[in-house]
Amino acid sequence: MSEMRLDRSNLPALPSTYSVSHITAEPEARETTVPLTHYVWVLRRHKWKILGFVLACCIATLLVSTRLTPIYAATATVDVDRQMPTNVLGQDSGRAPVNDADEYLATQINLIKADSVVRPVVQKLRLREVDGNDLMENTSEARSAAAEDAPVRLKRLEVIRPPNTYLLQITYQSANPRLAAEVANGVANSFLQHSFEIRFKSSESVSQFMTKELEELKAKMERSSDALAKFQRDLSVVNPEEKTSILSARLQQLNTEYTNAQTDRVRKEAGFNAMQSGQMEAALISSQGQSLKKLTEAYDEAQSRLADVKLHYGINHPEYRKAQGQVAELDRQLQTAKTSITEQVAIEYRTATQREQMLKQELARTKSESDALNARSFGYEELKREAEADKKLYDELIRKIKEASINANFQTSNVRIADSARPPLKPVFPRTRLNVLIAFLFSTILAIGAAVMSDVLDNTLKDPEQIARTLKTQVIGTLPSMKSWRARLGPIAKGGAKAELVPLGELGDRYASGYDEAVRTLRNSILLTDFDRRLRSVLLTSASPSEGKSTVAAHLAVAHAEQKHRTLLIDGDLRRPSLHKFFDMPMNAGLSSVVLQSANWREVVVPAENVAGLDVLPAGPPSRRAADMVGNRLPQILEEAALEYDLIVLDAPPLLGFPEPLQMAVNVDGVIVVSVAGQTSRKAVASVLSTLHRLRANVVGLVLNEVRKEMSDSYHYYGNYGKYYRAENEKRAS
Repeated sequence: MSEMRLDRSNLPALPSTYSVSHITAEPEARETTVPLTHYVWVLRRHKWKILGFVLACCIATLLVSTRLTPIYAATATVDVDRQMPTNVLGQDSGRAPVNDADEYLATQINLIKADSVVRPVVQKLRLREVDGNDLMENTSEARSAAAEDAPVRLKRLEVIRPPNTYLLQITYQSANPRLAAEVANGVANSFLQHSFEIRFKSSESVSQFMTKELEELKAKMERSSDALAKFQRDLSVVNPEEKTSILSARLQQLNTEYTNAQTDRVRKEAGFNAMQSGQMEAALISSQGQSLKKLTEAYDEAQSRLADVKLHYGINHPEYRKAQGQVAELDRQLQTAKTSITEQVAIEYRTATQREQMLKQELARTKSESDALNARSFGYEELKREAEADKKLYDELIRKIKEASINANFQTSNVRIADSARPPLKPVFPRTRLNVLIAFLFSTILAIGAAVMSDVLDNTLKDPEQIARTLKTQVIGTLPSMKSWRARLGPIAKGGAKAELVPLGELGDRYASGYDEAVRTLRNSILLTDFDRRLRSVLLTSASPSEGKSTVAAHLAVAHAEQKHRTLLIDGDLRRPSLHKFFDMPMNAGLSSVVLQSANWREVVVPAENVAGLDVLPAGPPSRRAADMVGNRLPQILEEAALEYDLIVLDAPPLLGFPEPLQMAVNVDGVIVVSVAGQTSRKAVASVLSTLHRLRANVVGLVLNEVRKEMSDSYHYYGNYGKYYRAENEKRAS
């Protein structure tokens, strides 16, 4: 054995006890924010699978694309003008409304695909013989009619409208590039000819319709003309409009004269009434008012002169009598003038009244005559308008018939070929480069998504960082997969923790492997965690069977013993014992004997061969009864063994499903949970940790077993370190 060991004089001495801190936080199987570097590592982990899948997809796409028959596309462009063509007589051209442009062009697209446009091309180019698979026929109609009579559709014919244009691109696809160009040009020419034929037939139909309408309109025009002439005879006038104008002017003149007569009569009536009441002021405004005024002034002067004579000469003087005679004469003249004026005012008043009545009667008679003429004029105007409209419509229809006749022979169209199709040089299908590029993009996205999704859906433990995020528990050690280390030595399982165990004597130099270095790292991790609590006994358990806890316990015990520290390894799995196979020991006596037969545990302890300082307390014969009672005897064994050994390593059964690990966990200084990377679920480990915390057990940490390089980025250390250690051993051996 000394030949198989390395020189460990330079290794640091281990103390007799381990100390770890007591973890009090409850673990939570809940994922927190995952760093981006984790997904980068996931992609690196699956890089060969991703590259292989992408490469396979690209190669498959390339092979399929090269085996497909190439298809060529030829395009002919037609210009469908929104403005209708101008006819030969100079009629204003029509223009489709802007809002209806889309509907108009959509109609033209459907016309291009119609049977009346496509059928001549199919017959001319004999597409039924050359490219019959491209014809889409109505099978229900084809059963009841001949194939030649069935509607024709071209599957590979496509008509599109470039945005914001009045161009229509007619594209046809075929395996023959020349045939593709011929069909595209044929459809364009057929559509142009079809447009001409539609317009020609439309002109003929319009001409026939208008000729028929002309005959009916002529008869109607004659009837309206006869009715107008008869109305004129009944009205006894040649031109009712002229007579109506004369009556209107006469009526207006009478109305003006009647208004003036009313005004004159009112004025003279006022003067007459004033004269009757003795108001001479009204006489002054009459026709003899000036003479009356002069007489009044002369009479006033005579009265004044009479008064002067009377004052100077007296009443007996001749001058007085002369003056008195003058006054009397002027008074007589004044009274005569007043009587004459009164009679004149009365005569003028009566004359004004009579004139007013006469004008009123004439106005009423003229108005009645005008109303009667106007009433009959409405009928005349209606008949006249109808006759004129019929005449105008008749003349217009004759002109339109002549135009339609000319347009039928000189048709123009708003459709013209803007660009003819040419045989294409490159196929449009398959687009090998584009297909490979699309396959590359989609396969890359799919592969990356599958890799990330597999990592997201994976509920197992794989990486210490992941465990720290989800379980809030420290990982004190990661052990590489046993399948990854072919030249290791020690109490390990051949092919992994699930395989049959190999006796110690069949193994080589255990320090030549990275796995052993990982165990030593685990040992030092337990040592360097903390020093605030003494650790003399440690229990190794797991969530479920076959997770490698016995292998880890054996390696940990051997690694501790090789540092010249007395170590006791106890096989506490009384249902399925396994440690005796590691060390090739008999199992006729052990822990079950101590529990059931009250034997001294020291009597059944067996020193490990070739490992100085390591004693093994095997499980003994399997016994379910002993497993149920081990909790009563174990505290005493641990207490006594702690006085003789530096460290007690207890291999316990899986915690989930068995009661004895719970009894053992409360009697040891620390508990280590062993889990298999990529196999043990987070939920199971979270349940184990939760149970241990409820028991107030001291959970030292978690050991991640069977870690492969592709599972964890942190595992890279062990591979390099193992290579380094083996190279160092080879150098020393040489």
